[in-house]
Amino acid sequence: MNKQSSKQESKTAKNSENKPLNMVIVGGGTAGWMAANLFANKWSSEQVQVTLVESPDVGIIGVGEGSTPTLKRFFELLNISESEWMPRCNATYKMNIRFDGWSPKSGINSYSHPFTSQVDTFTSRAFLVNGRTRRLGLDVNTKPADFLINGVLAEQGKGPLTPDNFPFKMEYGYHFDSNLLGEFLAEFAASKGIIHKKAHIEQVQRANNGDISAIVTHAGEVISGDFFVDCTGFSALLIQKTLGVKFNSYKDNLFNNAVVVMPTTISEKIPVETTSTALSNGWCWKIPLTNRFGNGYVYSNDFISADAAETELRTYLGCLNSDVQARHLKMNVGSLEQHWSHNCLALGLSQGFIEPLEATALHLVQLCIEMFISKFEQGGLHCLAQHQQGREQYNSLVKQRFERVRDYIVAHYKLNTRDDSDYWRANRNNQHLSDSLMHILDVWYKREDLAAEIERQQLNNHFDAVSWQCLLGGYGAFPPLAPNQPNKGDLYKEQNIQQFLQGCALNFSLHQDNLSSL
Repeated sequence: MNKQSSKQESKTAKNSENKPLNMVIVGGGTAGWMAANLFANKWSSEQVQVTLVESPDVGIIGVGEGSTPTLKRFFELLNISESEWMPRCNATYKMNIRFDGWSPKSGINSYSHPFTSQVDTFTSRAFLVNGRTRRLGLDVNTKPADFLINGVLAEQGKGPLTPDNFPFKMEYGYHFDSNLLGEFLAEFAASKGIIHKKAHIEQVQRANNGDISAIVTHAGEVISGDFFVDCTGFSALLIQKTLGVKFNSYKDNLFNNAVVVMPTTISEKIPVETTSTALSNGWCWKIPLTNRFGNGYVYSNDFISADAAETELRTYLGCLNSDVQARHLKMNVGSLEQHWSHNCLALGLSQGFIEPLEATALHLVQLCIEMFISKFEQGGLHCLAQHQQGREQYNSLVKQRFERVRDYIVAHYKLNTRDDSDYWRANRNNQHLSDSLMHILDVWYKREDLAAEIERQQLNNHFDAVSWQCLLGGYGAFPPLAPNQPNKGDLYKEQNIQQFLQGCALNFSLHQDNLSSL
């Protein structure tokens, strides 16, 4: 290379660094607007110019309408108060997920999976020890809601807001209207300088190196970009249809592929938990908003037809003859082989989907955005050719995230004790289990240390030992009680956990009062 050409390339690179990186998000929805806002929060418009292009006709699917505590951190990062967004989105607080009818033969008709908070530092070890004690055949308390503060609050109908002198941080999720949340985030993004275009995409153009160079709208506008984010939903316009990235189905692990949804009237007392009730060929969620309950029957059309599923849902909800219209949706359960390919990142439904049983959809979106920002910065904003290592690391991390969340959901079906349909029997007999899941179940049934196995597999960033014991203990996956009981060794009683948590609960007020304070 001669000196003149070297100087020219150096000058071009310097000019490039002086210009903002052009980041184009294709598709809106909650995933698209979350990405836009987190990008704008991390990078100034002088560093990265974010443009979001969405079709004016495509609405938000918004299946689950529930979150994990990760969403709380999202709003904290953007410095958006709950009083700003929750009333706008008919949002309520979520402390707990209650599972009804999943393991009737165990004698446990219902169990809870509360979100863990700082208070639980004092009780979670006793919960885990009692789980192992019960697996040894001793009659001790293993009910999750008795050991975890959010479980206690959910049973009392209390919300998570505390007085200023309460010394512990509370963690909780939300229920919300997905469409209204998308609108709110779009408005907030506009205030941060994000360019918003509404247009139909007619064509995707590629450069000689295979990267995406531009999208062309139906009106003929060419929108060029340095980097693209695919938020086009299950259609995956950029990542699959243009770049040809393979989609790995989870259909051998998870049978459900369809959902029918419809609203019902909200109760006078609004619960602080999602309810997941097992039905004949799947399960139904019940999510409380301030103006309605959202309900959805998640099922497999290999075992029940769409019409029969709707009839069963209406019967269960007590509105068989109601003229309220139901919506039918398809689910494509699985994930991409690569979530970041070339100069394109896939987020939300375009990157994959695991059914909404534990409200993990937005949780995964947010974690993926944050991991991407970290890896993208390491490679340099203006050095796209240097991102190969970061891209490979990112794809490996996200693949692991999806698979470990999948395993936790699979366990719900594998461990069921229902015998009322071929669907439930097929799930119980399913042998398509990952090595990770089989090791966890093996440790549990061999009465070994669950927390140590979770640590060995480095799974605490996915679902920790407390979450796994909520599931395994909630299903009553225990041996018969020993004939001779020593009547001691129950840490719930010996450590006065009930008194401790009931005392903590005195600092909280009713959920309705929390909502009124907003």
